[in-house]
Amino acid sequence: MAFTEFRPVDEKLLIEYIKATPALSARIGEKYDDLVIKEVGDGNLNFVYIVVGSSGSFVIKQALPYVRCIGESWPMSKERAYFEALALKEHGALCPAHVPEVYHFDRTMSLTGMRYLEPPHIILRKGLIAGIEYPLLAEHMSDYMARTLFFTSLLYHTTTEHKRSVAEFCGNVELCRLTEQVVFSDPYKISQHNRWTSPYLDLDAEAVREDNILKLEVAELKSKFCERAQALIHGDLHTSSIMVTQDSTQVIDPEFAFVGPMGFDVGAYLGNLILAYSAQDGHADQRNDRKSYKQWILRTIEQSWNLFHKKFIALWDEHKDGAGEAYLPAIYNNAEVWKLMQEKFMEDLFHDTLGFGAAKMIRRIVGVVLVGDFESIKDASKRADCEREAH
Repeated sequence: MAFTEFRPVDEKLLIEYIKATPALSARIGEKYDDLVIKEVGDGNLNFVYIVVGSSGSFVIKQALPYVRCIGESWPMSKERAYFEALALKEHGALCPAHVPEVYHFDRTMSLTGMRYLEPPHIILRKGLIAGIEYPLLAEHMSDYMARTLFFTSLLYHTTTEHKRSVAEFCGNVELCRLTEQVVFSDPYKISQHNRWTSPYLDLDAEAVREDNILKLEVAELKSKFCERAQALIHGDLHTSSIMVTQDSTQVIDPEFAFVGPMGFDVGAYLGNLILAYSAQDGHADQRNDRKSYKQWILRTIEQSWNLFHKKFIALWDEHKDGAGEAYLPAIYNNAEVWKLMQEKFMEDLFHDTLGFGAAKMIRRIVGVVLVGDFESIKDASKRADCEREAH
């Protein structure tokens, strides 16, 4: 059976597809009798199948031409699968310890085959709701962010290489526009997609829509998001885009990837940890008041930034005489100016991180897709108190 045009795969069609695809059939030793296929796509956009056989396993992810959680009334380019596979490969080459390997990509079918992150890997957001500590999270995520952001920026690339990357990822405009809408627009106006814990947060939602100072800040952030081609960012680096065990941290789902502001990734990650912190009182019970867990989250936030800062600067120092054209060594040729320049860069990046982190938090409280951290708190009044604390 030839797969020469796009069609959504079901389990039966998927077996045919695997048989016709050597890169996938080899992974399971070409044994089909004991294959177990499970559809697990709880995301908003795609089909996700786990394929497990006696000789191997992988995950199949297929992008649909619409937003899955809303239906065909909200069309969405399936080309996003191409940019996701591209970003997984590029970030994977830079940070193989924390990005799952891509085995196969089919642009016609918008279908990717990649490493199956077997149990006990779970989505980080679920682990944070359950109150599980991950001692290596800050270490691993600071590694991932430092390496993927530094090595895809002008600090490492020539302007020619950088422009090529910008041009390549410019095609992911539809997902960038989705972010522009749900992060920088919808929460600040009346929008049919907005949801919040009503009636408890009605006044808070209204306050967001009527805060002039906030609107000016958000306009500046939107401008940076749209105009600042700084590094190849993941574009959706929240706690449901990270899978974890006690000793493994894997970043998945970079379908929103494009060349944009570094602070958007760092802010998304840290902002979502702050959301998790704010939700803890809603998950507390007689057995566990979650107080020590809240302290762990705060330490993790602090360590994540501090380690990221340290590792980013170390990479920069190590490659200061490389091909990167942002700061030419012939100009920045003494220790004093080098230090001043790095301090200014990191201060600006921290400022961006705080701004983007706050915007990502606001959209999760009064925007279109809310988060499990709060949604899993059954008591609406208690949930609203937690959300207000985050706000």
